[in-house]
Amino acid sequence: MEAILLAGGKAERLGDAAGGRPKALVDVAGRPLAAYQVARLARAGVERVIVSCAIGQGELFERELAGLGAEVVAAEEPERLGRGGGIKFAARERREHGDLYALNGDELVDVDFGALLERHRAGGSAATVSVARPKSPFGVVDLGDGDVVEGFSEGGRIPYWVNCGIYVFSPETIDRLPDVGDHETTTFPELVRERRLHAYRHEGLWLTVNTPKELRVAGEHVAAHPEWLS
Repeated sequence: MEAILLAGGKAERLGDAAGGRPKALVDVAGRPLAAYQVARLARAGVERVIVSCAIGQGELFERELAGLGAEVVAAEEPERLGRGGGIKFAARERREHGDLYALNGDELVDVDFGALLERHRAGGSAATVSVARPKSPFGVVDLGDGDVVEGFSEGGRIPYWVNCGIYVFSPETIDRLPDVGDHETTTFPELVRERRLHAYRHEGLWLTVNTPKELRVAGEHVAAHPEWLS
């Protein structure tokens, strides 16, 4: 198996917290953020990770993500191609032409890659997308008769499923991705009409890292769960 890691984010919202590094390489508990995903992919049997990154950053990614159990190869985009275009461009570096993982490099996620692939193949899908129900950032207000407030509680998970940006694509789907643009507004609607896009429900961790606060939360999670560092 091979995987494509989307790592073109500029870390603009992270500001000084990024330390001048690409978002996928910001420090989380002493390691680049993307290193955790590369290591998890390697443990799931992925032998080669292709990093879709901005031009001029390939050597940095290959150096920072080396030694994690999978070969890391950079695919430098000549211009910003969008997520779908970035995946299609990076796919040119494949050595294998079977099913392919694709995921964002700026998140902390504990998706079971083996179970995701099994779901994809069992369903005969053209593509399979991991979906999650993230924790609500808002507290819950319990209201009684006459709108009397009866109490407060922590927010639970939101009641609907959202795309958490981890996919398995068949070779056919790779060919159908846009050269420039987002697959979620081009290829995916086509697959929905054909009923060939399936979902894998992920109930575990999904932490996006877009702001200094989210970066701090990711670091605290890794510090509290040392198995992430093994």
